[in-house]
Amino acid sequence: MNPSQLQIITTPTVDTPGTTILLTTATKRYLFGNVSEGTQRAAVQVGARMGRLSELFITGRAEWSNLGGLVGMILTLADQNAASVAAAMESYNMKVEAGKRAEKPEISSRLNMHGPPNLNHTLGTCRRYVFRKGMPIEATEYKDEPPKKDQNGSIVPSWQDENIMVWSLAIAPEKDALETEAVEAEALAEQKAHREFENSNSFKDYPAPENETPEEREARYDRIRKATVQHMFDSNWRFDALVKKRLSEVEMPATIYVRNSETNNLEEYTGPMPGSAETVPDIPVLVRTPWPAALLKSLPPTQPATEATSYIVCSHSLRGKFNPKRATELEVEKVPFWRELTEGKSVKNKHGQIITPDMVLSETRPGNALAIVDLPSAAYVGPFLNREEWTSKDIMEKLRGFVWILGPGVASEPRLQEFMNKMDGVKHVVSSLDHCPNRLTFDSVATSTLRLAQIDPERYGVPFHDNVTVPQSVLDLSTNVKTSLPPNTIIADRGLTIDFSPNFRIKSEEILPRLDTAAALKGTPGDVLSLAKAAQDEIKNEKEAFDNWRNKITCPDAEIITLGTGSALPSKYRNVSATLLRVPGVGSYLFDCGEDTLGQLRRMYRPEEFVSVLRDLRMIWISHLHADHHLGTASVIKAWYSVVHNSIPSTHPPNIHPASDSTLEPTLAVVSHTGMLAWLHEYSSVEDFGYSRILPLSISDTIFRFNAPSILEIFPRPTTPTLEGYVVDKHHYPVLLGLKDIRAVSVQHCNGAKAVSITFPDFPSHSSASKLGPLKISYSGDCRPSKDFAVIGRGSTVLIHEATFDDELKVDAMAKKHSTTSEALGVGMKMGAKAVVLTHFSQRYQKIPVINTTQGDDGETVLLGDEIDAETESAAEAEATQADSAVGGDAMEGLDLTGQEPPQLKRMPTNEHIIGVSSWDMKVAVAFDYMKVKIGDIAKLEKFHPALNLLFAEGTEWNNGDKSRDGKGKKKGDQCEGGGKKKKTKRNN
Repeated sequence: MNPSQLQIITTPTVDTPGTTILLTTATKRYLFGNVSEGTQRAAVQVGARMGRLSELFITGRAEWSNLGGLVGMILTLADQNAASVAAAMESYNMKVEAGKRAEKPEISSRLNMHGPPNLNHTLGTCRRYVFRKGMPIEATEYKDEPPKKDQNGSIVPSWQDENIMVWSLAIAPEKDALETEAVEAEALAEQKAHREFENSNSFKDYPAPENETPEEREARYDRIRKATVQHMFDSNWRFDALVKKRLSEVEMPATIYVRNSETNNLEEYTGPMPGSAETVPDIPVLVRTPWPAALLKSLPPTQPATEATSYIVCSHSLRGKFNPKRATELEVEKVPFWRELTEGKSVKNKHGQIITPDMVLSETRPGNALAIVDLPSAAYVGPFLNREEWTSKDIMEKLRGFVWILGPGVASEPRLQEFMNKMDGVKHVVSSLDHCPNRLTFDSVATSTLRLAQIDPERYGVPFHDNVTVPQSVLDLSTNVKTSLPPNTIIADRGLTIDFSPNFRIKSEEILPRLDTAAALKGTPGDVLSLAKAAQDEIKNEKEAFDNWRNKITCPDAEIITLGTGSALPSKYRNVSATLLRVPGVGSYLFDCGEDTLGQLRRMYRPEEFVSVLRDLRMIWISHLHADHHLGTASVIKAWYSVVHNSIPSTHPPNIHPASDSTLEPTLAVVSHTGMLAWLHEYSSVEDFGYSRILPLSISDTIFRFNAPSILEIFPRPTTPTLEGYVVDKHHYPVLLGLKDIRAVSVQHCNGAKAVSITFPDFPSHSSASKLGPLKISYSGDCRPSKDFAVIGRGSTVLIHEATFDDELKVDAMAKKHSTTSEALGVGMKMGAKAVVLTHFSQRYQKIPVINTTQGDDGETVLLGDEIDAETESAAEAEATQADSAVGGDAMEGLDLTGQEPPQLKRMPTNEHIIGVSSWDMKVAVAFDYMKVKIGDIAKLEKFHPALNLLFAEGTEWNNGDKSRDGKGKKKGDQCEGGGKKKKTKRNN
């Protein structure tokens, strides 16, 4: 039998809050444990391959801390699968065209998940922004119920395949009297939710029968949830498909087409619409078929599930070794009977005697079992110990060890310690905040940041970590009490490997070493350090010029912190989108919140300062519903909720008409498209992450033709019929948001994508504020360059703009609805912005743009601020484009909705493309993760561009020789498992 192995991918740190274990066999891979935010990125860092991953066994409760990385991982696996299928079909077609014999490839793309109750519901809440085809997903949920047994009384596995058997253990906590009262109150609220759900949705395939019992209703609800997940990942829906209906049957809003009787061409219908006061003609029309998941206005009601899942995984028993000498002695013919004996069949020898397998095989070796146990709190210990599995002879005789995933303080629970001491014949591996230090997880970006700190120590520092101290000090999650563990215990660490079959052995020597910061610093090229020293000297020599520029900036001590500067999906060097703005005396503002933004914040700040940042947080802006821009939102809100409100929910709705600052409870505004706010609202039924304490606000576009500014509305709208009931009055902005104004426009990227400009009130402490104008920050999100955005951002102090593609990839930028570097800078010049921070760079290369302030030297592309006029659409055109979509998110990707192509950029004869900015006053910063810059110092960053360009020169191995490593930490090339060159996986974001 081929050997199988388990490897620990993550242990609890500030940016990988969960414990993840990868089981690799000859034919498949399986994931056990938590799929927390940062899991996918951590796997890339350690070189753990996720190809052939077919089963996920998720431990713990259905909470974002355990599941926050799941959606991103599924999207990546789906895209990898699509790339594999495309490559295999391309190879097959080439062979067929060449006249060679070839079998059509059959690639299994199914992904099965196992976990606690509400797993399907959690996935279903993501239907507004997740759409993939050809990857069937089935999520099996386990509830707290007695194990199933066979006719002999043995506990049967919950699941098995040709490699392993798995027993699920769904454990509910012990309850006290207060919890019982809360459950009764929730039951009353749930009855109301059932009524509202049935009234707001129509299910032709899942009608409610008369006299339906609660059990039957819940089973029907589960079928609805599973069907929703199926449509998200395995739908045959097409964006361009049209269906024929009578006009009176069309549900609005919708774009309606009719066929011209003379030309037979499709034309948009402009007559009386269904639902209007006019008489609607009874004519046949064509409408786009809506994405099936989009038809579901809301999921069936649910409430937080308390069950935490654990598993026992066991390899199959190994048959004994065949003894050919003994078979010969028994006069068994070699063909075909030896083979049949090894397959467990009895045969006859030459004399007609029955020869049984045990006569020629050595003793069968039982499989090896490992329990992976997740206990979030001490309340789970008693029910865990009472499980029948621990008295099952069949299971216990195979048990070789435990991996304990323990919440704070659980390891010190006396009953659990007694159990572990009693199980002294097996190995114990413990993973918890109380025992695992906060080591650096992402070595590559840490190395990069260390070297950036050598170049520019004012803007960069060593990411916060502590390789020694336990328990970890993270908010209120640590007991601060060091717990002793039994002598047969090993502390979990990244890279720890367990030989699982045929022989069970824990290999501590495979643990990956801590990052050697001294060696990383020594690896910085001397030429880079020389250029950095020259930059620092220039800044000192030109102090007066820099001071003069700083004096033109309102609130120059406001800080911009770029937490995630990469596009599409996380990489070793850049995380996905998130930018923090800190304004002294006002508060903090988060622009987008991609997966693991909370972890980036915790690396950026020491614990006490991190808590301060959370207390100051006033607003989160989410630009659009692509996963790389918002999957970290729930975690940030929950951390804020814990720090500011001690995780105590509010008993009344948010107040949008405060009398003053003193009467307003601390609140956090989340401003976005209604789809994002609907997701937060719907997910709040799975977990109390603080939704009752936030201020969810939808924002309308600025309408220029009516001179109408953006409007903020509370979401969901209350039942009050008056505007005052749900529209935020602008004179409340300073109290609610700390802002004077906020304006948004629709931009070209996906359905609902918006860019925003926020303006702050005047700062009395700045005597020149009235002359300089207010502090104004504009943020693009993902988009093509936008004239409307340039209008609302006019006079911006700082523009933060995406620059996904280098200028030579402009065609790609147009196709993917992103911006090039020159286009982003062109928007800044059109705005008259004093500074531009470029972010959201492609993850496919580390090269950065070369930017000069110039009047137009030969070989440069000179930006004059007119670059966006030729191609961008107005807000009204963007609205019309987006209203044409019944879906949103990724379904809009790849549809070229832009107008004429702009003039081509000039090209340099060299390998470098230099961009000249014809404004001496507009300063440009190229952002990297963990950059912290005061806006009054942005002008200084240009001096470091030569050093950065050399450090990140294309093809330079600058990261301490850290090539991609395999699961054992050994270096490997960029080869796929088949031996060929790995095909790049792209995320269409």
